[in-house]
Amino acid sequence: MKLYKYILASFILLSLWACDLDENPVATANGDAIFGSESGMELYVNSFYDNLPGTDTGVFTIDNTSDYVARRGVDSYLVPNALSPITSTGWSWGALRNINYFIKNAETSEVGTKENYIGLARFFRALFYFEKVKRFGDVPWIEAPIEVQDSTTLYASRDNRFEVMENVLDDLNYAIENIALTSDPSCSRITRNVARAYKTRICLYEASFRKYHTGYGMQGTAESWYQEVIDEANSINGFSLHQAADNTRSYRELFITPSPFADETILAVLLDPSLQIYNSANRRFISPTYGDRPSITRNFVNTYLKLDGTPFTDNPDYEATPFAEEVKDRDLRLQQTIRLGDYQRTENGTPVIAPPNLSQSYTGYQPIKWCYDERFPYDDESRNDNAHIIMRWAEVLLNKAEALAELGKMNDAEWATTIGALRERAGIAGPTLTSMPVTADPYMVAYYKGKFTNPVLLEVLRERAIELTFEGLRPDDLRRWHLGELFEEAPMNGIYVAALGEQDLNGDGIMDVCFYQGERPQPSNPSVVMIDVSSDTSEGGRKLSNGSSGELIYNPGQRQWEDRKYLYPIPQGDYEQNTNLGQNPGWE
Repeated sequence: MKLYKYILASFILLSLWACDLDENPVATANGDAIFGSESGMELYVNSFYDNLPGTDTGVFTIDNTSDYVARRGVDSYLVPNALSPITSTGWSWGALRNINYFIKNAETSEVGTKENYIGLARFFRALFYFEKVKRFGDVPWIEAPIEVQDSTTLYASRDNRFEVMENVLDDLNYAIENIALTSDPSCSRITRNVARAYKTRICLYEASFRKYHTGYGMQGTAESWYQEVIDEANSINGFSLHQAADNTRSYRELFITPSPFADETILAVLLDPSLQIYNSANRRFISPTYGDRPSITRNFVNTYLKLDGTPFTDNPDYEATPFAEEVKDRDLRLQQTIRLGDYQRTENGTPVIAPPNLSQSYTGYQPIKWCYDERFPYDDESRNDNAHIIMRWAEVLLNKAEALAELGKMNDAEWATTIGALRERAGIAGPTLTSMPVTADPYMVAYYKGKFTNPVLLEVLRERAIELTFEGLRPDDLRRWHLGELFEEAPMNGIYVAALGEQDLNGDGIMDVCFYQGERPQPSNPSVVMIDVSSDTSEGGRKLSNGSSGELIYNPGQRQWEDRKYLYPIPQGDYEQNTNLGQNPGWE
């Protein structure tokens, strides 16, 4: 999207010369070249797209700092004493000034379609403030460009976060009312439905923040925000859950296509190899030397249901079930999220059996959701061109389902069209598709530390985590639910290993990995990955939970949660420039 900035700058420059030859040149730097025409305003608004998540370190990397991902090292957010006012970032306001400048000038424009462009600008302002409120809590609400001499605004205190979010809601409602475009086959433009979908995301965050962050005393206002989620979700039409000819592809192929599937995708950032615009998904997930190398933990894999709709953890010996067996007859999204026994990659057009690679995966649960199957050049270079999805219909269904469950308004009919529909696409059968649960799964109660005991809400949370894995929403979910302690959840556990020695992970009779302690043995074939599971618990080390058997345990390093981390500190330099900002609790 950065291309738009250069187009805009060129447009303004050229407009300075666009005068009749028999007239004296007239300076148009006052904005007439932009705000005097629809094409000018459209070009300006296009610059706001740069505020959407980037493609290289975008949504598929955000969940790396969450409860279900084992990764290389520890993010500075969780490293003890690493986050502080000195190291904090994000107190930047340039994007807002650009938006407010447009709104101020567009409001006085005589262009008949100006409300559409103001609606787009206010949509992006809502997104800007949503991110700022999530990060810092109270922030100054500014709705006009700040002049250099405006010391009153420049050195003002912060506004209450709850009042700011009311303004965000107003911006979203204005955008929904005034954005002209209702649909976009490319899924890359902001439409009225995009604004509606984002409203369900933002209102759900705000509702649960008000409900579960009880120290603010705003629990009584949460219900109306949950209702906004339901009402707006019901107003969106034209989307459905994507279905492939083979249901074992319906989920994953959403994330490995250069052209988004418009049936489910609401908004995506498109890449362009001709302009050398790529993402690095394969490299970040697969390369043994690049990025975080995220792997999924066994605690989370245990939450995937069996195909008959019953919990896998109902099996009395689930804790001691080896990988090749535990992944059989499970929710089809599991095999579309991580490598299972029949997973294949291609090398020079030839299929290659590719079981989990323990030299690339810390736990053995190796992600494939955003990754191309072709080996070269995607694994070793940032050369992925698959579209970067940032909003889809499945999330809207989950947002609505959670709001219904929180308000006690879920019924079997709503269940069937939200949670049931998602599970049906995942190949799950049984009464779970049409009937709400009546008893809470004890594994899920324990997973969420007893905070949630309502059986319907727990199943919605199960579905949300599974469906939206690696889509960048999990850290925000933990924060809005006031479950920050899950950020330091232990252990970072992996596959079950019955005994030391070589293991066949995909049941094809070929040994894939050898777990050993002490002297390194000679592998039976060159493809066997050798993993030392000595009892060393140092950072980056792996061991078995029972010594010479048990779950593979990975130690990424010390992770520490403190409740003050629900909000980032105001960066020291900004606080010193304006002490009226104050500092967030715990960071003084």
